[in-house]
Amino acid sequence: MARWWLLIASIAGFLSVVGGAFGAHALKTRISEQMLANFGTGTKYLMVHAVALLVVGVLAGREGVGDLTLVGWCFTVGMVIFTGSLWTMAMTDLRWLGAITPIGGTALIIGWLALAMAAARGQLG
Repeated sequence: MARWWLLIASIAGFLSVVGGAFGAHALKTRISEQMLANFGTGTKYLMVHAVALLVVGVLAGREGVGDLTLVGWCFTVGMVIFTGSLWTMAMTDLRWLGAITPIGGTALIIGWLALAMAAARGQLG
């Protein structure tokens, strides 16, 4: 799975940079300040978790490291739902998507807790 986490992390990092540029240049004058802030929040969380997933990928490839599959999947699902819902809401003004965003946030939180538990158990090498 290490290779998959590295691939997903790289794609997420790419998308966060593209999203940041898109928000700053293409959306800045087309959407409200609140929606632009939502778009920016999604972009920031995507980059932070791309880096976190990159670390998970590196760790997962090391000898003696426990299974980080739960962490990787939680970060992946969380990034897609959290950032995806915020980006879509900002670009379409479908505000009901804001109700979905916490599902992604919860997945990210579970991922961090699973990573902390792996660290506490000495499973990170």
